[in-house]
Amino acid sequence: MDPMSLAPVPLLAAAVFAATRAGRRPAGVPSVAETAALSALALSLAGVVWLIVAGPSSLSVGAGVGLFALRLDAVSATMAVLVAFIGWVVVRYSRRYLDGEAREGRFHALMLSTLAGVLVLVQSGSLLVLVAAFVTVGLGLRQLLLFHPERDEARRAAAKFSLVWGAGDAAVILAAFLLWSSFGTTDLAVINMASSAGLPATAQGAVALLVLAAALKTAAFPLHGWLTEVMEAPTPVSAMLHAGIVNAGGFLLIRMADLLQASPGAMAALVMIGGLTALFGAVVMLTQSAVKTALAWSTVAQMGFMLLQCGLGLWALALLHIVAHSLYKAHAFLSSGGAVQAVADVRRPGPVAVPGLGAVVRAFLMAVVLYAVVAAGFTAIAAEKSAQALALGMILVFGVAYLVAQGLADEAPAALTRRTAGASAGAAIAYFTFHQIAGALWGGVLPATPAAGALEWALIVLALLSFGLVAFAQALFPLWAHHPAAAGLRVHLANGLYLNALLDRLIGELKFPKTP
Repeated sequence: MDPMSLAPVPLLAAAVFAATRAGRRPAGVPSVAETAALSALALSLAGVVWLIVAGPSSLSVGAGVGLFALRLDAVSATMAVLVAFIGWVVVRYSRRYLDGEAREGRFHALMLSTLAGVLVLVQSGSLLVLVAAFVTVGLGLRQLLLFHPERDEARRAAAKFSLVWGAGDAAVILAAFLLWSSFGTTDLAVINMASSAGLPATAQGAVALLVLAAALKTAAFPLHGWLTEVMEAPTPVSAMLHAGIVNAGGFLLIRMADLLQASPGAMAALVMIGGLTALFGAVVMLTQSAVKTALAWSTVAQMGFMLLQCGLGLWALALLHIVAHSLYKAHAFLSSGGAVQAVADVRRPGPVAVPGLGAVVRAFLMAVVLYAVVAAGFTAIAAEKSAQALALGMILVFGVAYLVAQGLADEAPAALTRRTAGASAGAAIAYFTFHQIAGALWGGVLPATPAAGALEWALIVLALLSFGLVAFAQALFPLWAHHPAAAGLRVHLANGLYLNALLDRLIGELKFPKTP
């Protein structure tokens, strides 16, 4: 038995202990909770050592539909260490943040049990474990969102989360049934391997349901509202949700990567859903004034971009994105309390250089040329890059081109011009460097990016045009920001184009009784 499979055990034991002391300042609970979280991290790290020494392994009990299997490979080891590390940081932070709360002990019990569920989820090796873990995590997170049950906003957010997450659970359960009937097994590794021979109609339906489940659980457009409304929960819950649990949909796609890649339609759907969600979330995020709400919209955008990466077949980069986003977002939420003061303490800058049309055009051309030079250099040194990987890098460079435009404005000092040009070069070099690292870490476990056919090229062109036009418009925004139409558009965007309000109306302004 590998040590990583035992990681949830100390968390569950500590959760039971905390549940018996559910009130204010429970004796010994915070220290026991932190010790359990640290133990889970140590067991996860020991699992990595086990993987390096003994290779991939699986712990299986039962057979058929009742197969209970935990899997140790590069993907599960990465996710388990990530979840355990963030969980330990969040639990440690909670000791001081929750100190004196009326339900402090109950919070620790719920947080530890939910964290244990996520650790089981990322190690799942069978459909039974996958489904049970998804349901368990959803139940635990709902109770954490209801930590302040007297608040109407908290009850509404929990109700909306339950509706969307529960719909995702239903999609996963139905997909599991269809996969079992298609392949005669519930072992995830066997299903992925069998998908290379082609997908029967029932398996095609299962793939469509898996895409739907991932979209729901990653707060994809247009059912993203639940993720932006969970700010009523304590900050540690927000950190754990945005840095860990919301990645569950991405993990589902990566774990079933071979199966999904056998369906070009599913891959195309992920590109379109992910691209639209990324663009929408990023634009709305720029209009938010509240720190935590802006971070929530940032998560929507990042999850959309991760779905886009999966749709392009860049599975290793998608996993790298999950790791990087989780670490960044956990820090961002846990430090959000001091963000306002930090901004207030910053010395106000002088006049900002506003780039004109010519400067923006030059910036984009320079960024593209610089990216092409870096890409050619890496291609000459390392293996040839896929069209999808090159396109993704170009999308990232579009974002950097906005900074370059500031440096090319007529009023910009030479130092700013040099710094922004350096940022563009640094981003291109970093992208290809991390691409090589991701391939070395997970390339042997995940399927290779498929060769770009007509459909893939059409999606690549669509993505490049969409992200390029949005980045270009953002760079030119200061020129027309004071126009009345721009002010009106900003109001609509700040409200997320009212899609969340429309969802509230469609589900009847959900009103649920208070939860004790």
